[in-house]
Amino acid sequence: MAKKEIKPTKQEKKSGGSKGSEKLTEEGAVPAIVEAVLVRTGTRGEITQVKCKILQGKNRGKSMRRNVRGPIKKRDILMLRETEIEARRVMKSINRGSKD
Repeated sequence: MAKKEIKPTKQEKKSGGSKGSEKLTEEGAVPAIVEAVLVRTGTRGEITQVKCKILQGKNRGKSMRRNVRGPIKKRDILMLRETEIEARRVMKSINRGSKD
């Protein structure tokens, strides 16, 4: 009797968590120190964009822009799950109706 080959389903093919999870660091969270608080963003101003410097890992010394939710100030330590993706710059608001 010949053995039937069982094909894996879509869920079984996926290895790991969510989309982009392969970029997460293997060693866990990486510390980064906040160098500057740049701007508040989000629909209600609940997100703060900061510039931080990575302290450990393969990207040590790299300075990058990140979005942070919650209270934050200069010289705070962030624990980053990934160090590859940088936040986009916040665009300046357009003042409509003003010609100055």
